[in-house]
This record gives sequence, C-alpha cells and structure tokens, in this order.
Amino acid sequence: MQTVETLNEGLKRAYKITIAAKDIDARVDGELKRIAPQIRMPGFRPGKVPANLVKKMHGEQLQQEALNSAVQDGVQKLLTEKKLRPAMQPSVELEEGYEAGKDASVTVELETLPEIPAPKIDALKLERLTVEPGDEAVEESLQRIVSGQKSFDKAPADYAAKTGDLVIMDFEGKVDGVAFEGGKGEGMSVELGSGRLIPGFEDQLVGAKANEQKTLNVTFPADYGAENLAGKAATFDVLVTEVQTPKEMKADDAFAQSMGLEGIDQLRGLVKGQLEQELNGLTRTHMKRKLLDQLAEAHSFDVPPSMVEAEFNQIWQQLEQEASHEADPEAARKEMEAERDDYRAIAERRVRLGLLLSEIGQTNGVDVNNQEMNQLIMQAAQQYRPADREKFVQYIRQNPMAAAQLRAPLFEDKVVDFLFSKAEITDRTVTRAELEHEIEAEIGHVHGPDCGHGHSHDEKPKAKAAPKKAKVDETGAEEKPAKKTAVKKAADKVEAADKATAKKAPTKKAASKK
Repeated sequence: MQTVETLNEGLKRAYKITIAAKDIDARVDGELKRIAPQIRMPGFRPGKVPANLVKKMHGEQLQQEALNSAVQDGVQKLLTEKKLRPAMQPSVELEEGYEAGKDASVTVELETLPEIPAPKIDALKLERLTVEPGDEAVEESLQRIVSGQKSFDKAPADYAAKTGDLVIMDFEGKVDGVAFEGGKGEGMSVELGSGRLIPGFEDQLVGAKANEQKTLNVTFPADYGAENLAGKAATFDVLVTEVQTPKEMKADDAFAQSMGLEGIDQLRGLVKGQLEQELNGLTRTHMKRKLLDQLAEAHSFDVPPSMVEAEFNQIWQQLEQEASHEADPEAARKEMEAERDDYRAIAERRVRLGLLLSEIGQTNGVDVNNQEMNQLIMQAAQQYRPADREKFVQYIRQNPMAAAQLRAPLFEDKVVDFLFSKAEITDRTVTRAELEHEIEAEIGHVHGPDCGHGHSHDEKPKAKAAPKKAKVDETGAEEKPAKKTAVKKAADKVEAADKATAKKAPTKKAASKK
C-alpha cells in the first residue's frame, strides 16, 4: 500500500492510498479457498467444485468484498501509522473508473482531534449555594400533595353545582348548527374552576343540577389547535348526569395510610427527602455551570469544524421544533435567525468543553467500569417492550458509537465530580428563590444530546438571550436521582402526586379541547 499526503491544513488532513491489485486478488483467492468446501453444485461431490467455477459464480461478489476489506484495512493502517485521531468518521472515496484486476486508488479525508494543552484544574474555585428544606417548605409540598389527591362524593339530586365541584356530563358541540368531529362525549368529568375547558364553558355549568340539560354558548380561542374551530362561536348541548362535591382532605395519618404508608410522619419524611434531592440537584446544576464557565475561560484551542457543524445542526433542529410549538412560530424562527451566530458560538464552545472534559477524564483515570456500563444498559432497556429489550442490549454491545452515547452522561458526571474534588469550594446558605434566581440569570441556553465526542453541554449566548422555549440545564446532562428507599413505591406515589398538583389530566381527549 502506498500513501501520499495531499492536504495538511489546521486539523484537516487528506491522503491518497493506492492498494495494489495483487493484494486485492490475494484476498479474493483466500475467500475462494474458504468458501469452496461449502459450495454445492450438481455433478460434483460436496466440496469438490473447481475453484474456477466457484469464481465464475461468485467472483463479482467476492471481488467487491475483497475490495471493501482492503480499503477498510488500508484506512485503519493509515490512521495507525500516522497516529491520527479522527474527529468524525473519515470520508473514503474510491477513484472513479476502478476496474477489477487493477490497483485501487482511494481518497481519505478527515479532521483530526486537536492536541489539547495540559488542562488547568489546580486553581478551580467554586461556591456551593445550599438550601435547607425548612418546615414551611415541607408543609407547602405536603399540602400540594393533599390538594392533588382530591376525592368527591355524590351530591343530592337538587344540589346546584359550585366552583370546585365535579360535574359529570354528556355533551355535543356544534358550529353553525352542525356537529363537528371530536365534539361529542359521554361521561366526561370536569372540576369547575379548573380552567381545563375553553373559556366560558365551566362558568356556565355553575348552578347546574343532576339530570339538567343546558345549552352553552362559547367561542373557541383564536389560537385553538384545530384550525377549523379557531375563533369560531359554538354551542354545546350538555346533559349533566351527576354533581359531586369534594371531600375535605387533611394531611393526617388516614391520608398517609391511603398512600400505603404507616402515618403522616413517614409521609412528611418522604416529602422532605424529595425536597432535599430536588434542592441538591439545583445546587449541583449551579456549581456545574460555574465550573464549565471557568474551564471555558481558561482553555482555548481549535476544534474540528465538522464537530461544530454537527453540534450546531442538533441545536438548530431542536430550536426549530420548539419554534413550531410557539403561539407565533414565524416570529420565533425570525428570532432564531437573528441569533444564528450566537448559537454557532455555543456549538463551538460545547464541542471544546466536551473534548476538554474527555481529556481531563482520560488523563486522570476517570472511567465508567463494566458494572456501571451494564447498569446503564439495563436501565435504558427498560423503556422498551420486554420482547425488544434483548435486541436493544445486543445492539448496544455490538455498536461502539451507541455504547459511547449511552456512557457519555455518566462519564461526564464522574469527571465533574473529580473536578469538584479538586476545587476549592466555599459554602453559602441561600433561599430556594435566590438559588433559582442565580440559575435563571444564567439561562438562555439550548439543549443538544451530544457534542459529537460523547459529551453534551448547554451554554448561554454571550450577547443575546435565547428564545424562552430553549431554557435548559446548561450542563446538558440530567442530574441522576438518588437511589430509591425501601419504601420506594410509596415515595413514587408521593412524587407523582406532587407533580399533579395543579390540574388532573382530562379523562377524554375531546373534553379537554371542546
């Protein structure tokens, strides 16, 4: 194999590899010898088919396979001999007009990873903002859980519904006297005053009684999801089948026991633990952002343009998706375009930080061991149906790139923890509002799952703020929840109940829209 360097500019490299025809022919002959004993052909005993007949039958396929393997081996030999570290998959092209039996000329183009200066990590100084989950915060969370677990009792037939009551009804909606698709439902329940339904709908049910029929007049909002209904006046013929009044709920032993706990003290302890975990996550997020800022300010080196472009494309794709869900998608896209350069700068910084963290981890022996990797694989497999989990596991084990992406967030967290251990940290107790304000002040970020080198980071534009929808944790990796306690099922109920504080999901799709 002959190799000639044709480009050496910055991080870009290009080479022309010439693979001798005899090398390719030797691979074809070797493969012929391997498969000949397996060939079956009428008139010949098994394994006795002449090589020339085998070559006549399978020669084209064998030639292509031999050429592919020769090129792959040639590229690998090039990378090894030149000690090249590709930033992305090299571009490999066979010279046009190649014919079997002739030398193969191959062009290889790639960008290399930069030589990273020795990371400066001995002078890191960080402030750890901590929040104590006080009794008042615990009680507020507890009350949110209680209010989110409302239950109702059937009211007497002559009872008139009030705000806060639950009304169960059948309905049919019409525009200009004509029923529209999705506008009919039975047995739908709504809590009056919840704001789940279109404006004016719930208000007109106040005072309704069981078995009462009403016609409601409403107007769909101008930005309503269904274009055929947006801004239009409509009527709804409603039959109230039942009215229910809320039970008085208290944060007491009976309530806790309804969630499978021993009593209110255990529930209060779980709520406090959940708050502590949440606040610790905020503290870590703030520290990690400050750490990344210090690393970015202290290190500057060229990064591969292809990695920056890949990262920018991921950022842009997410922004376009988020813009499509804005009230005015076109205005959101114009704002994006005005800040395109800022987002490209973000992409470059994220790639640089990814390479830097990788270098720090490798230099200092930070790694994800086999046991941790197996846990990651098994956890990720749980999102698939049982029948597909084994396929997923096999895919990860056979695909180094997929395995690297799965491994990346944990590796990054371990590098960050290592850097925390090296940093000089001072502690300051603040309120939750103060901590959230500190984090919010730094936001203006975009989120991308991977910077192209196994890491992900979310940075803020230096000049302009990003669209509101793009506010995401700058670290680019979600903080991992602590392991569940022995009463994990009850804790799960607590967490689920706390998240459902404001509104319960509608029981029927049509009910939530119409």
